[in-house]
Amino acid sequence: MTRPVFAVERYDDSGGGSAGRPPSPTAPGVRLVAAVRLPADEVVLAIVEGPDADVVAEAMAEVGWPGHRVNPAVLLCPWGEQK
Repeated sequence: MTRPVFAVERYDDSGGGSAGRPPSPTAPGVRLVAAVRLPADEVVLAIVEGPDADVVAEAMAEVGWPGHRVNPAVLLCPWGEQK
């Protein structure tokens, strides 16, 4: 059974990419799976495993990377799996 994943969205309107790469959360049961920066949209999306959205949001804020939105997500192609 797969664990729930969430998209943590963080906006960066500085023009300098200050949202940057999210740090790995240290909370038990929360894991950074992947991240992607969309420069044209000035946003970074972090894909994070965790028990629920509130726990994921708190864990990311604790490591200095609060998200502007945290939504349930569906991982279509697991990291490292290429077909």
